[in-house]
Amino acid sequence: SMPDFDIDFCQERRDEVIKYVQDRYGHDHVAQIITFGKLQARAVLRDVGRVLQIPYGQVDRIAKLVPSNPANPVTLQEALVQDEELRKERDKDDTQRKLIDIALQLEGLYRHASTHAAGVVIGDRPLHELVPLYRDPRSDMPVTQFNMKYVEQTGLVKFDFLGLKTMTVIQKTLEMVNEGGEKIETLDIPLDDAKTYELMSRGDTVGVFQLESAGMRDTLKKLRPNRFEDIIALVSLYRPGPMDNIPKYINVKDGKEDADYLHPILKPYLEETYGIMIYQEQVMQAAQSLAGYSLGGADLLRRAMGKKIKEEMDAQREMFVSGAKKHHDVSSEQSGFIFDQIAKFAGYGFNKSHAAAYALIAYWTAWLKANYPVEFMAASMTYDMGNTDKLSVFKQDLDKMKIPLIPPDINMSKAEFSVNNSKIYYALAALKGVGEHAMEKLVEEREKGGKYKSLDDFAKRLDPKNMNRRQFEQLAAAGAFDCVYEDRAKVYAGAELVLRYAQTLYEEKNSGQVSLFGDAGCGDDLGMPDMPDVKPWSPLEKLAHEFSAVGFYLSAHPLDSRQEQLERMNIHLLSHVEEDMMNKQIAKYKMAGVLLKKQEKVSQKGNRYAFLQLSDPSGVYEVTVFSELLHSTRDYLEAGEALLLTIEAEQRENQLRYTCYGIEPLEKALEGKIKKVNIHLKAGEDKYQQAIDKIKEFLDIEGQGTSTILLYVNLDDGRKVRLGLPGRWNLSSQAREIIRSEKAVIKVTEI
Repeated sequence: SMPDFDIDFCQERRDEVIKYVQDRYGHDHVAQIITFGKLQARAVLRDVGRVLQIPYGQVDRIAKLVPSNPANPVTLQEALVQDEELRKERDKDDTQRKLIDIALQLEGLYRHASTHAAGVVIGDRPLHELVPLYRDPRSDMPVTQFNMKYVEQTGLVKFDFLGLKTMTVIQKTLEMVNEGGEKIETLDIPLDDAKTYELMSRGDTVGVFQLESAGMRDTLKKLRPNRFEDIIALVSLYRPGPMDNIPKYINVKDGKEDADYLHPILKPYLEETYGIMIYQEQVMQAAQSLAGYSLGGADLLRRAMGKKIKEEMDAQREMFVSGAKKHHDVSSEQSGFIFDQIAKFAGYGFNKSHAAAYALIAYWTAWLKANYPVEFMAASMTYDMGNTDKLSVFKQDLDKMKIPLIPPDINMSKAEFSVNNSKIYYALAALKGVGEHAMEKLVEEREKGGKYKSLDDFAKRLDPKNMNRRQFEQLAAAGAFDCVYEDRAKVYAGAELVLRYAQTLYEEKNSGQVSLFGDAGCGDDLGMPDMPDVKPWSPLEKLAHEFSAVGFYLSAHPLDSRQEQLERMNIHLLSHVEEDMMNKQIAKYKMAGVLLKKQEKVSQKGNRYAFLQLSDPSGVYEVTVFSELLHSTRDYLEAGEALLLTIEAEQRENQLRYTCYGIEPLEKALEGKIKKVNIHLKAGEDKYQQAIDKIKEFLDIEGQGTSTILLYVNLDDGRKVRLGLPGRWNLSSQAREIIRSEKAVIKVTEI
């Protein structure tokens, strides 16, 4: 059969490879491969709805009732069987019944032709002599009219030129390292670096290719790899089926168990993998050495074992048994047993040459993380800029590694994540809804004309075509203007005003007219208008706006001030739970978190349940809530709400799963249990007296209670004073929040 080439390239330069192939073999010798898009459940409903002229909102509502799972698509018929709500929609009226009936008949038909993402064929003659070609209007390259399955049968060799993000991350990391004066090439990276194997053995592999899932990190800690072959084996074993052999691999490696080579002749081929047959190549070597197969015959055996066709297997068994008897006088009983063992492995055997290539990329990324962590993390974050969930995971990893992540800043940040003095500067373009092009222009202007000195200076140098109100507000919410104007609330509220001012200056500058006062279009006489008079944001408001712009809590977390209190009440952080569950199968905990998002689903029995995504100062986690609890707590399951949860953590399929058995608002749960409130103040601030008056005002209103109040005052001469107020007091969460927003208050913590 024809060989099949799968080759991974840096995704930014994949087009160069295709162009090279066209130039090298001739433009009429190279083509991409066609694919035919099918009408799947949701798409067929939308298409039929459009033709029947049913209002879009109505069709969209019905389409969204069909589960969307690209890895395992659900047919419309299956969705109707599973979901009672979808059946109700169908039976509601004749129009909706007609929509679903027609959609059922059309589902699965071809809808359109498009181009295979990676497939390329190269011929030894002009391709139109071999296959019919098609010209995709969106591409300047011809496309075969036969799809992947049939194009090989015409005798053409198929290549998959894949763009692999990890290759681009490696390239970007090396560029950053080389900018610092070092010169490193990937092929110079040594394969015996102790730091790299230590990093893997600790399971610190967030961002490391193929090795970053929670289960894989757990396996790495048990396996403690110390040679390149271990990584090749792990990449091959960590899949359903072969996974069962991981404990044996670890035990033999650690000397707790003896290796079983099936037969002394097989020892040289199985020694490297401690007697476990992992690779397809080992299956072929075993057949060749023990039963005298030719390499071609051994490949046919490997393929037969993979397909498990009984007649073929019986014929191969006979050949194997007689070959083993003839070449090494192995009894038919023993050779039959060996054949069965080989067949068991071959069913899920992995191609070693493929695994070795992926293991090499895994090793390279681990080496870069171990030796150049700042550059590696900055590059990884740059190529996941659009994925805030992933960026949040990277942020947690940076905290563990004690690498500072500096919030966005119009004078320090670039459009991408950048490195300066062993710190990573947050990418401006990673903020939601700001656009990469606009941020590149902003940075370009700064590099050309120097740092922005003030908001006025920023407006004067801004091309209004590159920024709208939404973009400006997002930058303000994330604190990117803090370096030129401290009050985020005013900058945010003044977005329209600043942009109008910038527009006026820009038009005047480019009109070439002399202004009324004789200045040639400088606009300096206009002066920056005053910012709107709005109240500064409280620390929690600040964090809420930052969260909406960044997608996770970057500079601080709403529960930071509660840490000591949560600890005292035995309420666990995610990091503590993960650590505690290392050696447990199942356990219960109390956890606190700010709700990020709620996703409701319907079970096969028609019950509603939900996945809640929550965030605490140590990370982001997801819990499952079943129908009864969901129904009784729905009122406060709103994004941004701080919750206290009773959860059960369970190790399942090498992953921690959390099921929720109790939810209540955190504020309500903790309110009566505050023993101590610490208020930290700065005496030199002009608003110091105002802050003291505000504290007294609230204490007068709320009166005696259960909490001790302690004031910590930083004096001008560097000394600190601690003042304990006599008696016990009440200070509600609302009062504490208002005190927190006072200018002279550094922080307020509760215990």
